[in-house]
Amino acid sequence: MRGGPSVLGIVLAGGEGKRLMPLTADRAKPAVTFGGTYRLVDFVLSSLVNADILRVCVLTQYKSHSLDRHVSTTWRMSSLLGNYVTPVPAQQRLGPRWYLGSADAILQSLNLVHDERPDFIAVFGADHVYRMDPRQMLAQHIEGGAGVTVAGIRVPRAGASSFGVITPGSDGTQVEGFLEKPADPPGLRDAPDQVFASMGNYIFTTKVLVDALRQDAEDPHSVHDMGGSILPMLTERGTAQVYDFHDNHVPGETPREHGYWRDVGTLDSYYDAHMDLVSPQPAFNLDNRRWPLYTNAHQLPPARFAAGGIASESVVGPGCVIRGQVTRSVLSPGVVVAEGAVVQGSVLHDNVTVGRGAVVRGAILDKNVDVPPGAAIGVNAERDAELYTLSAKGVIALGKGQVVG
Repeated sequence: MRGGPSVLGIVLAGGEGKRLMPLTADRAKPAVTFGGTYRLVDFVLSSLVNADILRVCVLTQYKSHSLDRHVSTTWRMSSLLGNYVTPVPAQQRLGPRWYLGSADAILQSLNLVHDERPDFIAVFGADHVYRMDPRQMLAQHIEGGAGVTVAGIRVPRAGASSFGVITPGSDGTQVEGFLEKPADPPGLRDAPDQVFASMGNYIFTTKVLVDALRQDAEDPHSVHDMGGSILPMLTERGTAQVYDFHDNHVPGETPREHGYWRDVGTLDSYYDAHMDLVSPQPAFNLDNRRWPLYTNAHQLPPARFAAGGIASESVVGPGCVIRGQVTRSVLSPGVVVAEGAVVQGSVLHDNVTVGRGAVVRGAILDKNVDVPPGAAIGVNAERDAELYTLSAKGVIALGKGQVVG
């Protein structure tokens, strides 16, 4: 930020994303396509860049080739101003080992911090769908004099076991407790059926983070994780505070989408978030020109609808050719839907082809899947279960280039 405090962005993008298989069979979770033309990592990077946090390191590890390539070719900043978004692979600076956890990933990359010497460090996750203005969170962090501020969002207590859970103090800001993925978390004082879930976004005062990482590295019993190790440590010291995401207001947002945040870590949550995009009144609007989402500009012609081609309540990417019928679906660039084909409630990634007379319902098809003429996906549940991956709620998923039976 020019004329203000210096902030280094560190994006944690090294997760395997096992629960998103088969979409993560050949790529890191943050590289998974979302919303037709975006990658999951684009959402956090767009928020940071829109907030003038223009020096960002993306820490990668597993199956990172497509993620590294996307960040390197898409997120090109002004070298004249010294700005950058750069992928940083696991460098094994502290020995021949992978990252032991998210805290260890930053510890092994402290050379980035020493080079920049920032006043504050924004450590954000790379696999959620949302818009946020981190400047508002930074302002609270500075005003409160905290060592770390963690972004929190209210979620139902029944589903809180998938998140880090924050217990706020009586002032609503001080963090009294932090539990990583607890089986039976305590409810909030004013809403016993809700908890404050950690969004995986933190702002640290630099010295506090560096000291905590070094202390954590010396603890043989630590899991070396931001939520499992660093946050509990700083909570015990009384230097952690929570930032309520509901207080964050992004320019251009509608009342309906205010506070929208989705953890798309499972096939069902990934699918449901796509259906949010195509509802009659979208819960999340991709088109906000005052707080835009950035991604790679595909060099493809506009989508084309041939005679008889129809798409309703859908997102259709460039280069698509629609000759059949598409409803409540999200189509990435280069998808072809042939004559007589029907696509309903589905997510089709780049260059998927749906042949003449084929049917695709309630499915996620990764890139380069070729659905033969007359084939059916989402019609016979028993057959689908034998041939493809099925989510807990029955969403069908095919991996990259998977052969349709």
